[in-house]
Amino acid sequence: MTIQWFPGHMTRARREIEAKLKLIDIAIELLDARVPLSSRNPMVDDILKGKPRLILLNKTDLADARTTDKWMAYFADMGHTSLAIDASTGTRVNEIPVRVKQLLHEKIARQVSKGITPRAVRGLIVGIPNVGKSTLINRLAGRAIAATGDRPGVTKGQQWIKVGTEMELLDTPGILWPKFEDQHVGMKLAMTGAIKEQVINVEEVAFFAVKELTKRYWDTMAERFSLTKPPSDYDDADEIVRVMEDIGRKRGCLVSGGRVDLEKASGIILRELRAGNLGRITLESPEDMM
Repeated sequence: MTIQWFPGHMTRARREIEAKLKLIDIAIELLDARVPLSSRNPMVDDILKGKPRLILLNKTDLADARTTDKWMAYFADMGHTSLAIDASTGTRVNEIPVRVKQLLHEKIARQVSKGITPRAVRGLIVGIPNVGKSTLINRLAGRAIAATGDRPGVTKGQQWIKVGTEMELLDTPGILWPKFEDQHVGMKLAMTGAIKEQVINVEEVAFFAVKELTKRYWDTMAERFSLTKPPSDYDDADEIVRVMEDIGRKRGCLVSGGRVDLEKASGIILRELRAGNLGRITLESPEDMM
């Protein structure tokens, strides 16, 4: 299966972001801590044109803490300031304005030295669909002002939102890129809910999920689904399907003749993953790039 999803409003969103850049002091790039690399839009570097940037690893409460630390070190080596947060629970969200001011310290100091009273910092929130941008803005603003949802593509337009008296944020629709060069990226984004269910094959995404999860977190999978036999070969499709069928049997996904309804089992697997019921899971690490 080839996963692609680049609806028209995303193309429009890119143009609108580029038009607003001259008003922006800093970009706040929001990533999914479970897939920090796959959830980084490769178009963003080009779009932002060197603007100061704060990278936020969101949904950190769902991610493997040890791997998150590795990603923080990775971004530091790349010269980026990063912060691990969880917008839903508020974990470390209050540190964001502090980090923003630190990144803009020199610019603010220059304004003060010239006798200019610094205006509110203008930040741009950017990230892929369903990564938590609107949830973050609502948390920062202290009120429900940005539309949120558990599906991608909720935010359709831009809006300025005040965060206290010292910061204004521009919320933007999530932007994917036209083509995934590595289809594993598309699969990981589908697993974590960044791509609409209507454009994916649920069984193929669940197959990929089971392969990755049993390889990285077998003990977690075995405990959650009462499994006893891991795949003997992770490159053997029949072995991965066998594990999916084992999960289906444990969850009662049976049809006539005692066969497993793989589509139903696949839906359960993906829902459990996205809801955090499998524990703290990260699907890629900096070591994967070596």
